[in-house]
Amino acid sequence: MAAISFFGDLLQTISERGRDLIGIGRGDLGSRASAADLVKLCEDLISRRGEASGVALARLILDRYASFGPAERHAFLRAIALDFDADHAAVDEAIAAYRADPSRARLGTLHDAAEPRSQELIRRLNLARGGTLSLVRMREDLFDLRQTLRAGETLDPALLDAVDSLDCDFEHLFASWFNRGFLVLRHIDWTTPAHILEKIIRYEAVHAIADWDDLRARIEPPDRRCFAFFHPALADEPLIFVEVALTGEIAPAIAPILSRERKPLQPQAATTAIFYSISNCQKGLAGVTFGNFLIKQVVEDLTREVPTLKTFVTLSPVPGFAAWLARERRADSPQGLLPEDVETLRALDDPDWHADKAKAEAVRKALIPAAAAYFLRAKNARGRPLDPVARFHLGNGARLERINYLGDTSKKGLSQAHGLMVNYLYDLTAIERNHETYANLGTVVASPAVSRELRAKLPPPRAVVLAEA
Repeated sequence: MAAISFFGDLLQTISERGRDLIGIGRGDLGSRASAADLVKLCEDLISRRGEASGVALARLILDRYASFGPAERHAFLRAIALDFDADHAAVDEAIAAYRADPSRARLGTLHDAAEPRSQELIRRLNLARGGTLSLVRMREDLFDLRQTLRAGETLDPALLDAVDSLDCDFEHLFASWFNRGFLVLRHIDWTTPAHILEKIIRYEAVHAIADWDDLRARIEPPDRRCFAFFHPALADEPLIFVEVALTGEIAPAIAPILSRERKPLQPQAATTAIFYSISNCQKGLAGVTFGNFLIKQVVEDLTREVPTLKTFVTLSPVPGFAAWLARERRADSPQGLLPEDVETLRALDDPDWHADKAKAEAVRKALIPAAAAYFLRAKNARGRPLDPVARFHLGNGARLERINYLGDTSKKGLSQAHGLMVNYLYDLTAIERNHETYANLGTVVASPAVSRELRAKLPPPRAVVLAEA
């Protein structure tokens, strides 16, 4: 961390001296500066050759951008998306040259010509101290702009295409800047600095952390662990974190894990590590993969720390199930339900169905087979499972191990999945094989227990994709 501080101080010195070179002080971009003014400075930035002046100008641009309101930020991003495209004349010239002489050098020239100027702009803005975090936040604004454009009464296809292209530029560069080689895994415990713990509370996306006592119950006991990935450019900002429970068996429900009244287990008595919450922290890094690296690294670290651990499994939510089931229940020809199931599941319309033992048992007999159909048959346009959590774990080589009825009876759990939770098993001897099967064939690797729940009389799987529309 000392090295990071040193280079940060060095960049600050360069920035201060560079400000003298460009003749702009911090106060020169006052409140009257507009998005158009900032775009002109961006043109200046990518035309400069001097390193010191570039660092200073990049910091000034980012500072001014941070002071903008949403409308000004959107105006700036629209201009960058439209005006910082590649030079199409240069691309045409490079294509003609390559066709005339298809050499590697000519291909390199074509590659350079085809790169949008926005990528070079993003690189140069990243030179500023704190530039990486500023750019991550800028991409969050870009998401908001895209959502606004798509929700508008009149859609401009050219503008939306340009905005999508700019987002691809961000994702392309972030994938390089945040590759696994730069990530640092840190154990989060009660001695972790408070400002980082506060972010763990804020970023928890699966099972909300109520307060500091709730957080302490998750990270302080000897049978609980929390790990997070960090990046040197975002030293105090976790990128993703996972919460782990060390247990003696695979848990079917979340309440006992989160209970503050439970009796902690000594680590040496644990045989199972349950990954019960994985939270991405930075919205602006969407599309950049961290989770698969995180799970594999945590498994390695836990295996060394607690040699008695033999089973690594998740206790995962099913965020898309309730929406899919609602569409199936409304469909004239449901693909995952039999007519008698549709009738039985009318009980779900009662908000307190799960508290009535007779209703709950009747629902269970229809809901578990429906869930099996959801995981094993319902696919998106790319032929992958509809459920995003399933895609994540199956893509990492896990096996769909068990469907847990009423595993989460919280308001959120009932709303998004009628209380269902699932276990994905990370069998260290089968991860690579499972990953290849899923990646190459789209096959959902499931345990026999899950496969047996699938109704035998369902219609042949067809057009299940349409249920996602």
